[in-house]
Amino acid sequence: MEVPLDRMWERSRLSVRGRVQRWRRKLFAVLQCSVAAAVAWWVAADLLDHDTPFFAPIAAVVSLGTSYGQRLRRVVEVTLGVAIGVLVADLLVSWIGSGAWQLGLIVALAMSTALLLDAGQLFVTQAAVQSIVVATLLPDPGAGLIRWTDALVGGAVALVAAAVVPAAPLRKPREQAAAVARKIAELLRAASHVMVDGESEPALALLADARATDRMIRELQSAAEEGASVVASSPFRVRHRPGVRRMVELVDPLDRALRSTRVLVRQAAVSAYRSRPVPSSYADLAADLALAVDAVADELAEERMAVAARPRVLAVGHATGLVDRSDSLTGDAILAQIRSIVVDLLLITGMGQLEATDALPPPRR
Repeated sequence: MEVPLDRMWERSRLSVRGRVQRWRRKLFAVLQCSVAAAVAWWVAADLLDHDTPFFAPIAAVVSLGTSYGQRLRRVVEVTLGVAIGVLVADLLVSWIGSGAWQLGLIVALAMSTALLLDAGQLFVTQAAVQSIVVATLLPDPGAGLIRWTDALVGGAVALVAAAVVPAAPLRKPREQAAAVARKIAELLRAASHVMVDGESEPALALLADARATDRMIRELQSAAEEGASVVASSPFRVRHRPGVRRMVELVDPLDRALRSTRVLVRQAAVSAYRSRPVPSSYADLAADLALAVDAVADELAEERMAVAARPRVLAVGHATGLVDRSDSLTGDAILAQIRSIVVDLLLITGMGQLEATDALPPPRR
């Protein structure tokens, strides 16, 4: 099947835009790595007078990477991995020389040593890579201490650089949390329209849209983990720790609320596709809940616990106990999902699990 040229152009344009946006998001990390590499080389070459100390910038760049998460752990793993690889390679090269079978033995022993130390993947990989470099490019047993010192220099520079982080990783969790909440509101509002109109095509399109929301939760989880890593590693961002911790705690209830919304959308789509009417009161509940979620999103965007939005959420919860029950299983499923979303939203406003559950009156029989 041929793709129209206008559609191909649109896809290409969106792809380029996405790549440029990704580059902009990572620009600070790229500049940070480049400066750290230059500083590590300058310290090792000019201050310590080492000849071609390429281990220093390598250790600095690998330790920092383009992600703010787990930087301290990466610094330790890279430094120790380089040390193990250099040590094993220097000892064996001085004893058995260099060559193909010697290289295989050196790599096996370097990786085995790292694994026996219960090291992480980066540790093991660095041990293997550095042992290869030493055994093939720099088989000079007398330079082992210098190479290890270069790795320490790179790790030290990376530690200092890791403490300097922008505010963007700290804003990202609340921005992404607000985006997830707004998406929930959008899906609820559209589901309300589907329940009223009963048209199958918009219902199926809405269902496809709802099924494509998994990435939003993954992005929220990633942003929360990165923000937590930043406040844990940077002494300049300690004051942001409580706010980031609160956002991390909201990931699970937001995830559950989005999943329940997807189930609600699926039930609404099935009703429309099979021409099964849904009580108009259920559509009204979904629309009112969308407004309440909008209020939650506004609070999250301001990095607040959404306590101010709690009365609107509670009002919808109380209304679920007043509407008449549906005659169909699909209708009952829609009402059950609305109530489930209300409970998750109450958790986001700061209520406990039992308190949020008890806040909803039992549905009519």
